[in-house]
Amino acid sequence: MAVDGSLVGRAFPPTRPYRVTDEKVREFAAATGVGWESGDPVPATFPIVLAFDAMNAFLDDVQVELSRIVHGEQKFSYARPIAPGDVLTATLSVASLRQIGGNDIIGTVSEITDDTGAVVCTTSATLVHRAAEVA
Repeated sequence: MAVDGSLVGRAFPPTRPYRVTDEKVREFAAATGVGWESGDPVPATFPIVLAFDAMNAFLDDVQVELSRIVHGEQKFSYARPIAPGDVLTATLSVASLRQIGGNDIIGTVSEITDDTGAVVCTTSATLVHRAAEVA
C-alpha cells in the first residue's frame, strides 16, 4: 500500500528530551568506529540518534514497517556544534513524497532543537518504502 501523499508538509510530535552525555557520545563513537574522548567535538553524525527516534515514531504513526524501509541518503546541517550537557529533541516533517516503480520515496527533515527551542542541527533523509511483494 502506498504512503498517503497528504503527509507532505505534516510535522510529527517532537521526540522526548534527550540529554547528551559523555557516556552516550562515547557509546555512539564506539559503535561507529570513531575514536572519541571527553572534550573532543561530538561526532558530526551523532544527531542520527534523535533523528532515528523521530523516524521510528513517524513510521509507527503512518503504519509503515521498518523492515520495508531502505535508507537512501542522510545530510546534516549545523547551526552550532552539539556538546555534552545539551538536552535535545527532534521534530520530523515530511518534505516530499513520490512513487517510482511501486516504491514510495519519502523525503524527511528532522529539526534538532535544544531546551531553549534553538535549532542546533537539521537532518534530511531519503527513505525508500519498498512496495509490497505481489503473490
